[in-house]
Amino acid sequence: MAYRKTPAELERLEAARERLVDQATQVVAEVGWANASVTAVAAAAGIAAGSVYQHFPSKAALAVEVFRRASGREAEVLSEVLHGDGDPVERLTDGVRVFARRALERPGLAYALLAAPAEPALGAERLEFRRRYHELFAEVVREGTAAGLLPPQDARVTAAALTGAVGEVLVDPLGTPAGGSDGAVADLLAELTAMTLRCTGAQHPTTPGV
Repeated sequence: MAYRKTPAELERLEAARERLVDQATQVVAEVGWANASVTAVAAAAGIAAGSVYQHFPSKAALAVEVFRRASGREAEVLSEVLHGDGDPVERLTDGVRVFARRALERPGLAYALLAAPAEPALGAERLEFRRRYHELFAEVVREGTAAGLLPPQDARVTAAALTGAVGEVLVDPLGTPAGGSDGAVADLLAELTAMTLRCTGAQHPTTPGV
């Protein structure tokens, strides 16, 4: 009869796997994908390098899990904002500000998700990451158009342009996080808000709230 792990053993394995993913996320945020070796991650988690392979078949598989977890959390936060209070234009600008502010608070991780050189296995994950943002933004753009707050437009094109523009604007400050002042961060968020309004053609006098 094949050996079956007890519930206690399965629980310990799951806890160890979660800790491994958490520590891998921290390592990636600090040194990027290229330098987040299995040895470095294992050391951060306090385990032998070989133990990593009890949970993931390869470094690439671990990297994919880290990416999915981290990007999934950001998408959930954005979704909550975009489906929150306020009219569609207010929610759209709030969503851009929240996404940018969270990225600037954890620049290493945000840069890893958006632009840092990575293994080919993460290419598909980045595309999916962007698609999720396209869908979320497009939904709110459609609401704004239906409400007369935005001019008629192809919501998918606008959402793709907005996602790409926000990411591109953030790449430089995230890639060289010298520690901007509060004023510099506020100015950047205000510029992103203004860009969002221009990109969507909004006539709504939204006041940036940072």
